[in-house]
Amino acid sequence: MRDFTLDIYRELLERLQAKGYKLISYADYRHDNCQLSTVNCQLSTINCQMSNDKYVILRHDVDAKPGNSLRTAQIEHSMGAKATYYFRVGKESNNPEIIRAIARLGHEIGYHYEDMSLCKGDKKSAWEHFQTWLEYFRRFYAVETICMHGAPTSEWDGKELWKEYDYKSLGIIGEPYLDTDFSDVFYLTDTGRCWDGYRVSLRDKIEGYQEEWNARGLSWHTTPELIQAIEADRLPAHVMMTTHPQRWTNNKAQWYKEYILQTIKNGIKFCINRRRRIYCAETH
Repeated sequence: MRDFTLDIYRELLERLQAKGYKLISYADYRHDNCQLSTVNCQLSTINCQMSNDKYVILRHDVDAKPGNSLRTAQIEHSMGAKATYYFRVGKESNNPEIIRAIARLGHEIGYHYEDMSLCKGDKKSAWEHFQTWLEYFRRFYAVETICMHGAPTSEWDGKELWKEYDYKSLGIIGEPYLDTDFSDVFYLTDTGRCWDGYRVSLRDKIEGYQEEWNARGLSWHTTPELIQAIEADRLPAHVMMTTHPQRWTNNKAQWYKEYILQTIKNGIKFCINRRRRIYCAETH
């Protein structure tokens, strides 16, 4: 069986639902947690529904090929699932018709920001750029959450902008890397076109938790392996699952092209990671 097809993506969601997982958007998660925080002083006596439920936050980073995102959105809609789709500003991602179509299916739309990279590290310009494009995406959807684009070839980390500015001042309620309780939520991502791509990822990983998850055996390489873990009740109750829909297709030509390109990219990212580790070791 070929991995990263739409067929196996549907099967993955079906297995999750069969095991009692709710498939929710990131805004759903944040709203529930914001409500819990208002009764924090009573948590010891309250049976919190969200903490008892099994759920998977479906997060999609639309880095390219937005048509693929529409297909995964249609699959999710047909199953009664709700997901979050983060769109970049560039034409490789930003397709207004597809953004509207995905929003009409009941999914959340968010801004996949990379303003620090686009503004070459100038925080003032990046903040202005961020506000402009947030308003742009709010033409299609009342955007409540945002998510950093990893930009592996860039020297600038997009999250650095928030050391000087506050996105919550603009009505944003959450950023997955900054506002998720990873002591409670397990993180899965298909970065590197596998489920253990943290080995080559530059920024799409959760520092401080990955080693703990690995020690617990919470690491799988392929989607069939992940499905087997779900069937064996080895998946934690609370999960954020990030996918890049450009990788998921039933078209054989597109599938092989993506496979070859991602193999090359993984090699490049591995080399960049290695150089950065050496540099850090030499400067400390």
